[in-house]
Amino acid sequence: MKNRKQKKAILYLKMCGAILLLGLVLLFAFRNTVLDTVVHRIDAKLEREYQCNLTIQTAEFHGLTNLEFHDINLVPQEKDTLVKIGELKTSISFWKLLVGDIQLGKLEINEGFIQLVKTKNGSNFDAFLHSKKEKDSTAEVNCAKLLNRISSKLMDLVPTDMQVKGFAFKINDKGNKVVFDFNQLALTNKKLTTLIQVSSDKFSQQWSINGFADPRDRKADLTFANAKNDTIRIPYFDKKFNLKSGFKSIHFNLENLAMSSGELHIDGYTSIENLFVNHAKIASKDVIIRKARFDYHWIFGERFIALDSTSTVQLNKIKCQPYLSYTNEKDKVYALKLKIPKMKVQDFISSLPTGLFRHFEGMEAQGNFSYALNFEYNNHKPNNVVFESKLKPEGLKITKYGEADLNKLNSEFVYRAIDKGVLQRPITVGLGNGNYTPLPLMSPYLKKCVLTSEDPSFMTHRGFINEAFKESIIKNIKTKKFTRGASTISMQLVKNVFLTREKTLSRKLEEILLVYILENNHISPKDRMLEVYFNVIEWGPNIYGIAEASQFYFQKKPWDLNVNQCLFLATIIPNPKGFMAKFDTNNRLKPAAKQTEKFLTNLMFKRNILTANDTIGNFPLEISGQAKFFLKQKPTTIESNTTPIEEFEF
Repeated sequence: MKNRKQKKAILYLKMCGAILLLGLVLLFAFRNTVLDTVVHRIDAKLEREYQCNLTIQTAEFHGLTNLEFHDINLVPQEKDTLVKIGELKTSISFWKLLVGDIQLGKLEINEGFIQLVKTKNGSNFDAFLHSKKEKDSTAEVNCAKLLNRISSKLMDLVPTDMQVKGFAFKINDKGNKVVFDFNQLALTNKKLTTLIQVSSDKFSQQWSINGFADPRDRKADLTFANAKNDTIRIPYFDKKFNLKSGFKSIHFNLENLAMSSGELHIDGYTSIENLFVNHAKIASKDVIIRKARFDYHWIFGERFIALDSTSTVQLNKIKCQPYLSYTNEKDKVYALKLKIPKMKVQDFISSLPTGLFRHFEGMEAQGNFSYALNFEYNNHKPNNVVFESKLKPEGLKITKYGEADLNKLNSEFVYRAIDKGVLQRPITVGLGNGNYTPLPLMSPYLKKCVLTSEDPSFMTHRGFINEAFKESIIKNIKTKKFTRGASTISMQLVKNVFLTREKTLSRKLEEILLVYILENNHISPKDRMLEVYFNVIEWGPNIYGIAEASQFYFQKKPWDLNVNQCLFLATIIPNPKGFMAKFDTNNRLKPAAKQTEKFLTNLMFKRNILTANDTIGNFPLEISGQAKFFLKQKPTTIESNTTPIEEFEF
């Protein structure tokens, strides 16, 4: 009985083997017919869903796993050709193919191109940018599994043996043309060698990408550089965004890409040498970073993405530990933490990117410091945003200033405003100027009104107001645009005296650092800072300092101003050249302007800054000086030298 069962099992296995063998024989015999069918199905799908026509002159098997194609063309309807390949040879894994996966073993491409063409009527790749299937917004997506599946598919499509010759990648964006011509691209025995001729309207270079690449083990160690050991210049962006950039070399390392306990981990590092960037919104000249390195450990879970705190970012000698996370469970929560361990202040200054902090170049300092930032935002609890910024100095002392000598605030100096890049008339800030007004000789209401409007805690804070930053972040996130900032009088003073009006990242970063040094090293007393502020800021068209402003608007001296006049001067600081917008055709304050002044007055009453006696003798505001000749003009849109705490400032 037992032998009979064994014989039946053996017979069954033989039959299965015979059927499999027969299937393989039939597959081998009709493999080209099957291939033609697959090609026609792909062509039909491309035409149906993407309005593209795929034509292949010949497509045939060589053996069971080797494929060869000739004259491949992918052409969107009534558009420029998207893909053209003269000859393509490849091999696929038979066993992977049996389970429905495609894994390329080798790839050879001779002649051809991929080109992206954009004109005023659209582009030849528009159809591929939009999904044809409706997404189920209620469906839950496991981030880790999805990314692991995508990365696996992509890695399988990277052949272990590759030879590409005479193939180009072209971009034509409304006449902005760039061609990446792959003179050589070879991957053999896990060694990648690439030589790319890059050409645009303005230059031509040879790039190389060389190193170790193992798509099956998900590891890589590659160096991207200029074939002639020169600086790589990035094309396309210079003409498209007026952004000039380049670098000496980039090193990319992927050490780990694998699932572990339901999480996808990606580990490695990227480093760059001699990166330069030039853009009007960043700085007025080249920003250069000599050395930078990013050691990353990304973690993708079912409902979260995080950059682990074991990651590090190094900029010359500055080393920091970042933490980023995005969680999408009941609420969407965004978090950012940044730590700079204890380091020498001089190492920090010398490591700053060249061109980004030109006022710090040549500065020398003693001492150490550490820094910690903690930010968290919950989309369902926007008012509970967490913003903590802590800088801990140890023996910090500036021994030599760079271009911005903060000590000059304590003595007489010459101030020249810059308007649209043009230096304005020189103004002596000191008693050598007949218009200079010491703080005790100004109306006491001026200080009260301006501080209430611009910076109520100026006399006690150290340059920054954390609560103001928090409120600014909340409003900007809610409105999805930059509508509010947190500029203090200290920041306005530094910007006016030492920096410029240019709205650049460079200026803003310099402003923050200079304010911290000014306030936390007690370089100038608060009253002196406020006195200089009142004597240098712009109060109207070519009107600088409170003495000129008092005469221009009211034909008065600064000490004779009443509450209403000081309130008016305080409210025009954000846009002094546009003061005319506050008045109607009868030269009277508009209701909105009156409402603002009433709000500030009530606020000062509430804070016991004003009493009822202070408003005795206050008459309706009347412009009696030369300013009245401007009231019939349309208000200008030119921005002021100062920015109120309620508005965003870049």
